[in-house]
Amino acid sequence: MSATSPEKRLKQLGIDLGSVSSPVANYVNAVRTGNLLYLSGKGPRPVDGQRPSGKVGRDYTAEQAYQHARSVGLDLLAVMRTELGSLDRVRRVVKLLGMVNAVADFTDHPKVINGCSDLMVEVLGERGRHARSAVGMGSLPMGIPVEIEVIIEVAPAAVKRPAPKAKRAKAKRAKAKQRRR
Repeated sequence: MSATSPEKRLKQLGIDLGSVSSPVANYVNAVRTGNLLYLSGKGPRPVDGQRPSGKVGRDYTAEQAYQHARSVGLDLLAVMRTELGSLDRVRRVVKLLGMVNAVADFTDHPKVINGCSDLMVEVLGERGRHARSAVGMGSLPMGIPVEIEVIIEVAPAAVKRPAPKAKRAKAKRAKAKQRRR
């Protein structure tokens, strides 16, 4: 995968992150400590105005749940961008925890969470490769089929300094302007 910036990659892929969903209880979308950004667990975005609800293996196939996990990934990317100002500041997706609301005999949890993992790599390239857990749950809040949380390593903010050549050219123009006066 090329070293294209994540922001440019989003445009190339035609992905619109939309707005960040609000927390549904007394917590925040993200907390930063040092160079780590902890993102709260998110569920799938509404489909046709309705939040998905149901169990994987009964109400949803693994393929449908993969798409739900991908939609969670879009919301997580939107949180990252909101918190950092740009996805270009993501140094690395460190850890992803995916929880699948599934029937007891469902065993394809990793295939479901791949929806989010694949999106992270698609948008962030090598920075999107991460450690991961994909686990089954007896239930999730509001009956959502999948919930995912992420830990991100943040790159320092870039300091904009004019290149030495640019400085010299600017000074030369200023001197020429003074001589014309």
